Amino acid sequence: MPIRALSLIIPGTLVLAGTLAGSTSMSRPASQDQPDIVDGELVFPEGATIPKYMTDVEQRWLDSHHDTRGLPSTPAPLGPITCASEYEPMDGIVLAWESFTSTIAEMAAQITTTGNANVYVACDSSSEANSARNSMIAQGADPNRIITLVRSTDTVWIRDYGPRMIYEGGCRAVVDHNYNRPRPNDDDFNYHYADAMNFGYYRHALTHGGGNYHVSGAGPSAATRLINNENPGYSEAQIWQIWKDYQNVDTEFHTPFPTSVDSTQHIDMWMQIVGDESIIISDWPNHSGSTQDNICDDAAAYYQSIGWDVYRTNSYTSGWTHYTYTNMVICNDLVLLPKYSDLSSSWDSNALAVVQAAMPGRTVVQIWGDSLAYSAGVFHCISMHIPANSGGTNPVAYLRSQNNGSTYDPGDVVEISWISDDDDVLGSRSADILLSADGGASFETLIAGTADDGSWFWSVPDIDTDQAIIRVMVSDADGNIGSDDSDSVFSIDGTILVGDANGDGHVGVEDLLLVLGDWACAGFFCQGDVNGDLAVNVNDLLLVIGNWGAGTP
Repeated sequence: MPIRALSLIIPGTLVLAGTLAGSTSMSRPASQDQPDIVDGELVFPEGATIPKYMTDVEQRWLDSHHDTRGLPSTPAPLGPITCASEYEPMDGIVLAWESFTSTIAEMAAQITTTGNANVYVACDSSSEANSARNSMIAQGADPNRIITLVRSTDTVWIRDYGPRMIYEGGCRAVVDHNYNRPRPNDDDFNYHYADAMNFGYYRHALTHGGGNYHVSGAGPSAATRLINNENPGYSEAQIWQIWKDYQNVDTEFHTPFPTSVDSTQHIDMWMQIVGDESIIISDWPNHSGSTQDNICDDAAAYYQSIGWDVYRTNSYTSGWTHYTYTNMVICNDLVLLPKYSDLSSSWDSNALAVVQAAMPGRTVVQIWGDSLAYSAGVFHCISMHIPANSGGTNPVAYLRSQNNGSTYDPGDVVEISWISDDDDVLGSRSADILLSADGGASFETLIAGTADDGSWFWSVPDIDTDQAIIRVMVSDADGNIGSDDSDSVFSIDGTILVGDANGDGHVGVEDLLLVLGDWACAGFFCQGDVNGDLAVNVNDLLLVIGNWGAGTP
C-alpha cells in the first residue's frame, strides 16, 4: 500500500473476590478478519476487525518475506531523558479510526470532556476524518478537542505501533521501534506523527509491540520476556540497555502468559502502573494455581517487596478470550475501565471498587469491552498517550550544543542547536539567541526573532573569555517565553593585541579613531571595545594610548 504523508484537520481551530455467574457467549468467534495478499503484498480491508495477534495470513506472508522492512534506527537522544507515564498530566490520546469505531467514539467523548484532553484520530482520508469527527460529536465529544490526522493506518491497535513519548530536556519527543507485525502503514505512523506535531523523533532497533510495556514516571518499567523471543540477536542485558539509552528506564522482565491464555503475551493485559510506586495486577480466583495466576502472584510479591502499593483485580479466561480489567486508559482525572456482558456484573463491580481504591479522586467510567476482548485486546490496546507540555502554557527550550566546555577561536562558524516545545504544538514560535561573556551575569543578543527551527550558525566574535554561556529563548504567539542556557561555561580564545582595535597587529592612529568613533557603544560588536568590557569609553582610549606603537606597523 502506498505511504501517504500525514496532514492535520482541525475544524474551527488549527481486587476483591468474586464469582462467575451464568454468562453468555463465552468464546471468541471462530474466525477473525484477515488481511488479503494482493500481488504479493498484504492489504488490510477498510473496517476489517484485524485482531491484535498475528493472523494466519500475516504469518504465511512473513514466512516468505524475511527481513523485508523497517525504518532505520537513529542515535539515542542527547539530552536528559524522562519517560512519560500514563498517570501524569496528559495533553491527549491518539486513536486510529479503523474498526470498533462506535467504541472509539464513546471513548473520545469521555476523553475530551471528563478527561479534559484532546483526541488525535488517525483517519485514512479527509472524508473519513469528517465521518469520524461527526460520530464522536454525536457521542458527546467536545468538537474543539478533536484533531483528525489524515494518514493511512492498517489496524486499530495503536498502543502497539504508536508513539512512545519521552521528555528530552523537558521537550516532548517520540521513541519508535520496529512493529512486531507486518503492517507497514502502522509501522511508519510515528515518523509522520512526530513530524506533524513538531516533536523530536528517535527509533531504536528492537522489534516490539508497545502493549508489552509499562513505565512509571520515576523510571521503573516492566515488560514480559516476549521481547527476548522477538529479538533473538540481543541478550536481555542488551535489551535493557537499549531501553535505558532511549527512554532512561530500568526495565523489570516478567514471565509471559501462555499463548492459550493471552495470544499477545503483552504485559498491559495483566498489569497497570498507576503511580510512581503503585500498581494494579490481575488475580485469578477461578483459575487458582494456573500458570497465569502464579505469574501474577509472583509479580505482586516482587512489587510489594520493593515497597510498592499493590492492588489486585479479577481476571478470567475462556475459549481463548482473556477478560482483563487492567487494560484500562488513564487520562488526567478519567479512567476508562472495561466491563463485560459475558461476565457477571459482580466482576465489573469488584473491578470498579479496586480501581477507585487505587486511584481515589479520579472518575471511573466503565465501557463494554467484550468485542475488543475477542480480538485479544481492550481499551489500552487501542490508545496511545501524549503527555502534557512540561512548561504548562509556557514554551520549553533545551540547548543541545555549547554544553561541554569547548573552546572556540574568533571567526569560527559553529552551529547553535536546540529543541523546543509548547502547549500549542502547531502554533508559531520564534527564538532569540544570546551570549554572555561573564558567566551569565549579563547577556547580549546575537540574533532576535529567528525561526524556531532548531539551528542557527554563529560567527564567534573576537573576545577573550573563559566564562562564555549561550542562551536560547523561545517565544510563542501569546508572548510566553521559555529558555535554556549552556550547561557549563565555555571559552573563546581571543588573540587581539591590547589596544589594537582594528586587528591589524599594530596600535596606532587607526585604533584611536575607531575608539573615538565607537564612543559609548555597548555590546559584543563594538570594534572600539579594546578591553572587552562590552563598553567603549575612556578606559579603551587609555589602553590605546598606553600601548601606542606596540606591534608591527
